[in-house]
Amino acid sequence: MNRYNMETTRSNEQIIVVQNTLVRQVYAWMGLGLLLTALMALVTISSPDLLQAIVGNKLIFYGLMIGELGLVAVLSGAINRLSSTTATLLFLAYSALNGVTLSIIFLVYTADSISSTFVISAGMFGAMSAFGYLTKRDLTSWGSFLFMGLIGVVIASIVNIFLHSSAVSWFTSAIGVIVFTGLTAYDTWKIKAMAAQGQEGRKPAILGALTLYLDFINLFLMLLRLVGNRRS
Repeated sequence: MNRYNMETTRSNEQIIVVQNTLVRQVYAWMGLGLLLTALMALVTISSPDLLQAIVGNKLIFYGLMIGELGLVAVLSGAINRLSSTTATLLFLAYSALNGVTLSIIFLVYTADSISSTFVISAGMFGAMSAFGYLTKRDLTSWGSFLFMGLIGVVIASIVNIFLHSSAVSWFTSAIGVIVFTGLTAYDTWKIKAMAAQGQEGRKPAILGALTLYLDFINLFLMLLRLVGNRRS
């Protein structure tokens, strides 16, 4: 093996190490975010006064939703201008707020239904994320297709707020499952590509964790709409 090949091999090995390290960090932060979300949801559902304040006051509920959207926008759009500590705190704050707002699903669906759907979602997410990480294919073309699907789901969901159509809700949820399943693979592949381009450290890990966190939460909610058992 000549010197050029030795250097190329060593460079490839270094890239693999960076990729593995970044992906582990992403999953660690994502797992922490999900754990914090679950904890805050349980705390909220266990406090009748807090739950009533959220459910009974639309101003508070929509204020929390707007706060969540703002945190996602800041993290996604200004990650390079934030310090690692600030990015981490914003991600954790978003995870906590999301747990508070998601607590209302316990009022709509049975606990068994929520837990079983969570397990199914975790299995689908894990399989597609593994595919995105292990595949040798270039998934760049998936991005535009999935983005168009995401826009369609968002528009249909907004329209159905006024229509209150169960058929539209079912169709939107079914398409949403497909879109977020695909996004899980695509975003995992993109995180791996980021590492290959030399992006590493806390901030890329937080951004990747936020992206996969959103994929998982939305996949879970779409599946819950499709297969969840509602309380009578």
